[in-house]
Amino acid sequence: MLNKLIKYNRLNETIFLFLLSSGCFSITVFRVLYTHSIQYLFLNWNLFLAFMPWLFSTLMFINPGLKRKKPVIFLLLISWLVFFPNAPYILTDLFHLNDWGGMPEWFDLLMILCFSWTGLIFGFLSLWDIETLFKNRINPKFIPFFSSAFLFVGGFGVYAGRYLRWNSWDIIRRPLVIMGDITERVINPTEHKTWAVTFFMGLFLNIIYWSFRYIRNRETASVKN
Repeated sequence: MLNKLIKYNRLNETIFLFLLSSGCFSITVFRVLYTHSIQYLFLNWNLFLAFMPWLFSTLMFINPGLKRKKPVIFLLLISWLVFFPNAPYILTDLFHLNDWGGMPEWFDLLMILCFSWTGLIFGFLSLWDIETLFKNRINPKFIPFFSSAFLFVGGFGVYAGRYLRWNSWDIIRRPLVIMGDITERVINPTEHKTWAVTFFMGLFLNIIYWSFRYIRNRETASVKN
């Protein structure tokens, strides 16, 4: 695995993400030691779930041979899509900001933002990998539309996780319940806040993602000049 990470120029990225995640974990450990409360430790589990789409995309990126195994690549893509909403989901943990005391509010705010930022980085880097995977399979002009669509799917996943209390495992454990919930919201769209949350969360994710893309392209153009 290490040799593959080096070969495909993924080692530095892996180390960087590990350091970010370790920093987030250290903050929660400090909070536990200071307050003797474990309330915010769940952030580490949420960050682990946000790590999963990056893991799936990295496995596809550093194992080019998988691209010839359509069932395997299809399974990894589905797994990536199912777990992708976990990356932005941590943003909604800001709802817990006033739930537990013991630390100044500014500390808890910055702690949650650190986790949210790291989760978004996992998600956006994995989406870039998926774009690379698609480049040899579809017209590159259509890739931005797919990326935007994935971000809106992520917005729906955030809604489903926060308000319907689904998790990624429910796709396997309770598929009929999930289909029932989705059908209800398609049939009666005005009776739920589903599509408003999905649209505005998806819009927010698109704004952040395409801002990242612009900055990256700008840096690339500067190097060429």
